[in-house]
Amino acid sequence: MLKKAFSILLTSFALLMVASCSATLPMDATSNAIGPKVGEASATKFLIWFVDGGDHGIAHAAKNGGIRKISTVDYKINYALAIIGITKYTTIVTGE
Repeated sequence: MLKKAFSILLTSFALLMVASCSATLPMDATSNAIGPKVGEASATKFLIWFVDGGDHGIAHAAKNGGIRKISTVDYKINYALAIIGITKYTTIVTGE
């Protein structure tokens, strides 16, 4: 019985460690009309402090989407593989 309980506990812990979640938060908006273009820029962070390349700034996201007049800016955070701390940050820009 103890072996089965330990197995269930270990499996539950392992599932929690590889679970991921995502949140998209509004960051800014302008008085410009919402345009059809969307641009994104991402960067990945490992172990809370090491950023693996990628510029996730607003200007880079606008450039990727070919946007000259920014309407809205959203910020998406995706936590994956909590056991090794991988986090992906994405800036999403809309406009014309």
